[in-house]
Amino acid sequence: MTFERYKRQIEVFGILGQEKLMKAKVLVVGAGGLGSPVIAYLAAAGVGRIGIVDGDYVEESNLQRQVIHAGNLKENKAESAAKFVEKLNPHVVVDIYPYSINPKNAIDLIKPYDVVVGCPDNFKTRYIVNDACMLLGKPFVHAAVYGWEGELSVFTGKPCYRCYLPKAPTEIGRAIVGSTAGVFGSIQSAEVIKLITGSGEVMRGRIMRGDLASMDFFSFEISGNPECPVCSGRLRGIFEENYSGRCEIRRYE
Repeated sequence: MTFERYKRQIEVFGILGQEKLMKAKVLVVGAGGLGSPVIAYLAAAGVGRIGIVDGDYVEESNLQRQVIHAGNLKENKAESAAKFVEKLNPHVVVDIYPYSINPKNAIDLIKPYDVVVGCPDNFKTRYIVNDACMLLGKPFVHAAVYGWEGELSVFTGKPCYRCYLPKAPTEIGRAIVGSTAGVFGSIQSAEVIKLITGSGEVMRGRIMRGDLASMDFFSFEISGNPECPVCSGRLRGIFEENYSGRCEIRRYE
């Protein structure tokens, strides 16, 4: 295979960085508004293996932001996304998981991958992904969006997502401008590429927030919580009772 496809990014992080990408395995949880740009740009960058987890099916209302699913109404989103990747970059291997991640399958899904990208639209899934990643020692690249606003962070240990949000806030709805998801999903893909290649500064231990309506962006540090049940090492498994209601940890082992 020629490196011609990747020559512009090789000028940024070199042949060794490209080779790292081509050997990397990345799991994307959610192939919706955030997942669409994540999957597109990771595939375009030449990530060697991409796993796609999503149990939902493409609806017309998705297409305002979930741009990789054009023409694939009523298809499973993981399967639809795999078709997109095959057309964009046939050198990328795609693992399709046409179902939702849950406490019973999270460890097995995440274990084979080097990096996990969280692109869900609910807190329960974010907590499942965070907890499984912390147990397995896998980097978790997080983003969430609403309206014109979004946030992003990379969790690689302490502090983890539960240090930032020990329990789930009230869900605020699913209003979203498509380009907001596009911007923050694109930044997620950049964080993955930085993690893998070692090029650039990764958003570890910080939350970046942005408002596209005002174009104000800022970041702040997250304090590690010494009592955090997850990154303190007290949690020993992924248990269903920890992901109901406000997703507080009730069972440790």
